[in-house]
Amino acid sequence: MAKRVLVVDDEKLIVKGIRFSLEQDGMEVDAAYDGEEAIEAVRKNTYDVILLDVMLPKMTGFEVCQQIREFSEVPIIMLTAKGDDMDKILGLEYGADDYITKPFNILEVKARIKAIIRRSGKKESVEEAVNTVADYDGLRVDIDGRLVFIDNNEVNLTAKEFELLELLMKHSGKVYSREQLLDEIWGKSYPGGVRTVDVHIRRLREKIEKSPSEPKYIHTKWGVGYYFKG
Repeated sequence: MAKRVLVVDDEKLIVKGIRFSLEQDGMEVDAAYDGEEAIEAVRKNTYDVILLDVMLPKMTGFEVCQQIREFSEVPIIMLTAKGDDMDKILGLEYGADDYITKPFNILEVKARIKAIIRRSGKKESVEEAVNTVADYDGLRVDIDGRLVFIDNNEVNLTAKEFELLELLMKHSGKVYSREQLLDEIWGKSYPGGVRTVDVHIRRLREKIEKSPSEPKYIHTKWGVGYYFKG
């Protein structure tokens, strides 16, 4: 089944170029040229990934990302014309999974899209088929369904947040350095720094921990990294 991508950018030539390139790889591409149009498209359709420009009419890309995260965990890649790290960090804070700085190489865009779709797809193995639901004193994780519940209330995690939780949970007690988590979840070729991991861990704690400053599940090993304790 063809993967479906939503490209959100008010520069129609950029959208046209991205659409042409992705369609050459057999993907279906929809376009939105402002924030409101993008949100409406995501509510009506199912996408495998969204390319979302920061600078948009009516709403900023950050605002669009934040609103989408209220009802969907579709992977979002932010497009920014600025090289400022603050824009990248803001994108992650609002729920983005990745970012690409303009001007970009279309081959890099395609590689990032394929990587994020591959990583966010459901992982099927004999081991997971045997035990796909894990319970940890109030935290319940459905691996196959990619669902998370705290005290029977569903928690909406982004793709990257879920992958972080799944990795740490499956290796409970093992301490991962930020560099290891970056390589495992984002890939060795990911150009971002370990700050990306810190932002996602903080967001994950805010969603699953009753007291993020005194975590019950995701713990910090000072000077080393992070680990899960069920």
